[in-house]
Amino acid sequence: MTDSSSPRRPGEPALAALGLSARATADADTSPHAFPDGGTWRTEIPSVEGPEALAVVLKESSRLDVPIHRISQGSGVWMLSDTEIVEMAEATAERDIELCLFTGPRGTWDTGASVRTDSHGAGLRARGHDAVAGCVEDAVRATELGVKCLLVADEGVLWTLHRAREQGVIPRDTTLKVSALIGPVNPASYAVFERLGADSLNVPSDLTLAHLTEIRRVSAAPMDLYVEAPDDLGGYVRMYEIAELIRRGAPLYLKFGLAKAPGIYPYGGHLRDLTLDTARERVRRGRLALDLLARHGADGGMSPLGSRLPGTLDRFPLTVPAPHDATDKD
Repeated sequence: MTDSSSPRRPGEPALAALGLSARATADADTSPHAFPDGGTWRTEIPSVEGPEALAVVLKESSRLDVPIHRISQGSGVWMLSDTEIVEMAEATAERDIELCLFTGPRGTWDTGASVRTDSHGAGLRARGHDAVAGCVEDAVRATELGVKCLLVADEGVLWTLHRAREQGVIPRDTTLKVSALIGPVNPASYAVFERLGADSLNVPSDLTLAHLTEIRRVSAAPMDLYVEAPDDLGGYVRMYEIAELIRRGAPLYLKFGLAKAPGIYPYGGHLRDLTLDTARERVRRGRLALDLLARHGADGGMSPLGSRLPGTLDRFPLTVPAPHDATDKD
């Protein structure tokens, strides 16, 4: 059970004085895992769609003293020029921040119609060989320009890039991050993504605290969670749960998204003002979340800035059977 050194829970001791104390937390629910540096949480600012938005985020994070471990982009490598990618890679490297760019193409921007049906079909997954090839092309190009983290939205692309990493096609210290739009929702699927090569995994922001505990019983792979989710991911705001999310979900990336904001993917100049304004506000949301953690005495355990690697994770064997020859006879 918790003791006097535990973080203060929201509303205590005022509720205790009214006889409305919450049930004590159980130590068995606490994640036994951490990042290799010993930290239990890191921070991420998502939807930073180019050098100009990045400059806004870096300036605002300095002004508000918001520590950032990772900055991610959602429109895709293909939406950035070489010059823009290099500029972003150099600016984040100067601050010891990991830069993560999305690989594409994806089903939502493809010619396939099923993703626009009520069932949403295959979602963001890469449709056909050429789509996988496009993702690999993005990965090779981005890593050659200095990007060290790649966002993926397809299990086959994840496995392909993991094999490419292991064989030196892309740098071996490249990290692979699973998109929230295909994020696993149970411990079995979470463990499969880890074994396919994922170094951190977005999970949907509607997972319960008990779901996080279930996942942590089978996997130590870092988890990414929107503390505030964009509307197309539900628009959930879970700031008052942050301390408990960390306790149960560690090692955990706290992602500061933005509800009630229009979508900006794929980004272009026609969305400039909106993109810069929302980038600025995401940093402010981060400051509010960190202030809340501090008020509850739960702000300890942050990974040192500059930390990015996930530690040793479980992987499927890389051996691949020889292709079947249709001309073989029994």
